[in-house]
Amino acid sequence: MSEKENCSSAASCDKESCEGCPSKEKPNFLADMNPLSNIKNVIGVVSGKGGVGKSFVTSTLAAKLRKQGYKVGILDADITGPSIPKMFGIKGPVEAVEEGSYPIEAEDGTKIISINLILDDEEKPVVWRGPVIAGVVKQFWTDIIWGEIDYLLVDMPPGTGDVPLTVFQSLPVDGIVIVTSPQELVQMIVKKAYNMAGMMDIPVLGVVENYSYVECPDCGKKINVFGESNIDGVAKELGIEVLGKMPLNPEYATKSDEGKLYELDIDYLDEGVEIITKL
Repeated sequence: MSEKENCSSAASCDKESCEGCPSKEKPNFLADMNPLSNIKNVIGVVSGKGGVGKSFVTSTLAAKLRKQGYKVGILDADITGPSIPKMFGIKGPVEAVEEGSYPIEAEDGTKIISINLILDDEEKPVVWRGPVIAGVVKQFWTDIIWGEIDYLLVDMPPGTGDVPLTVFQSLPVDGIVIVTSPQELVQMIVKKAYNMAGMMDIPVLGVVENYSYVECPDCGKKINVFGESNIDGVAKELGIEVLGKMPLNPEYATKSDEGKLYELDIDYLDEGVEIITKL
């Protein structure tokens, strides 16, 4: 069916007038922010596949923004695989009031909401269908009392399914950071995430390569455990920035397990933080 067949004023319609026609406008699915929240910027952290350290990158970006004095929140949208609370050493339950619920504040001041802060047993699996999961993520925006937030980072589940679609449609996302790893498979995975963002008119701020290499503690030589990096070529082809290349480091895992990730001083994402703060 043509555009004119959908238009109520098709008889007097031409190409120029169609450009401003209400029938051409995309539907607005944006959800209302909780009335007691004031969130200035929303940044999605996405990956085309799991296991690339997306939650670690999200947490690191949040911690670095906090150290610069910004008010930061993390919305853990990875409902079936939440890991953010563990990295920050926090537990629920959240405090519920008539106007909504409050996120849990970590020791460094980062405000966090995650399904693990709501469930009675954080080890209980979440066996829900996609629409239910997407609905919970939407409630993390509408029902959580975030207060004043400069940057809300949304830790997405991997892939391009219900939750990323819900976030892109329901939240005013200012840009996304794509997280990947060095394997050849990366080219296809990054492009999937990039193309989805393009379909939803969401700017891509850049890409972070995790697990880039291991640095020998004795000689300092960089060892490419997962093969040579292809990310520079992929980023150039897509016209996006490489925001950082993060190595494998046992200290990162140790601090994450201790719930003290925010104590790490990681400079590999400085460029990413700089780009985010220019929004």
